[in-house]
Amino acid sequence: MTKLGSTELDIHGLNLGCNVFGHTADEQASFAVLDAYTAAGGNFLDTANTYGGGGGSETIIGNWLAQRGRRDDIVIATKVGMGDQRPGLSAKNIAAAAEESLRRLRTDHIDLYYAHKDDPDTPLEETLAAFDQLVRDGKVRYIAASNYEPDRLASALSISDQNGLARYVALQPHYNLVERDYERELAPLVARENLVTLPYFGLAKGFLTGKYRSKDEPGDSPRAPRALEYLDARGERVLAALDEVAAAHQASVASVALAWLRQQPTVAAPIASARTPEQLVDLLASVELTLTDAELTALGEASS
Repeated sequence: MTKLGSTELDIHGLNLGCNVFGHTADEQASFAVLDAYTAAGGNFLDTANTYGGGGGSETIIGNWLAQRGRRDDIVIATKVGMGDQRPGLSAKNIAAAAEESLRRLRTDHIDLYYAHKDDPDTPLEETLAAFDQLVRDGKVRYIAASNYEPDRLASALSISDQNGLARYVALQPHYNLVERDYERELAPLVARENLVTLPYFGLAKGFLTGKYRSKDEPGDSPRAPRALEYLDARGERVLAALDEVAAAHQASVASVALAWLRQQPTVAAPIASARTPEQLVDLLASVELTLTDAELTALGEASS
C-alpha cells in the first residue's frame, strides 16, 4: 500500500479497472475477479457511471460491497461527465450523477470522484464549485480529472487555489509504453502541481500483453483489431525489449509493461482490468516486479 499523492487514501499498486463489469463480465464473473483481487491485497477500484451500460459496473460493485461487507477497506473511484446518460459537467448534472452513483454503489461517499472528460461548454468555476460542494457535504472525499488538456488542467487548479475550492489531486490520462504523449506537457504539470497519475489503457488495449503479434493471425479476441494497430516496426521493437526483460525476471510481458508504467515519475498506480481471476495473475504480479534502471531505459528507448 502507498498513499495516493497528497491524500489520506491508502491504495494498492494496481488500480483495478472495472469497465468490463456488466459488459464482458456478468455479476458472477465480476464477483470472482473482485474476490481474487482483494484476496491478493488489492483495494482500489476504478469505475464510472457509464461503465456496464450506464451504471451496471457501479451496481455490481455496490452489490459486492454489500454482500462482502468490504466498504470500509475499499477505495472507490468513479466518474461523471461522459456518455449520453449524464453528459457534461454542469453543477446540476454533477449533483444528480453523484446521487445516482452513490445509490448504485450502495455507499454514502465516493473516495475519488473524476471529471471523466473536460466540458468546454461549462465554466470551470461552476464545475469546481459543484465538486467542492460534494466534498463539503461529505459525499466525496477527493476529486480528480481525466482526459484534460494541459492548459485546461492548469486553469482548473488555479481557479481552485484562488477560490478556496476542492482541488484535483490526480489525473487519469491515456498513457502506456506505446502511448507517451502524456510525458510532454502533462507530466511536468502534474509534478509541479503535486498531483499523481493513474493511467488508463496501461496495456495498450491488449497489445502490451504480447498476445497479438501477427496481423495475419489475429485470433478471435474482440480486442485484437485495436491491439494490432500498434503492430508496426516500433511495436515490434517494444515487444522484443519486453520479451528480453520478461525472460530476465521470469515474468510475463504484461507484468513487465505494467511495472514499467508504475515506475514512471508521477504514476501512483496503473489501471488494468480483468474478466477472470486467471487474467488477474499477471496484473497483480506487476506490483511486486521492480525493473532496473537499465531495463527501464531499454524499454523507453525501444518505444521512443
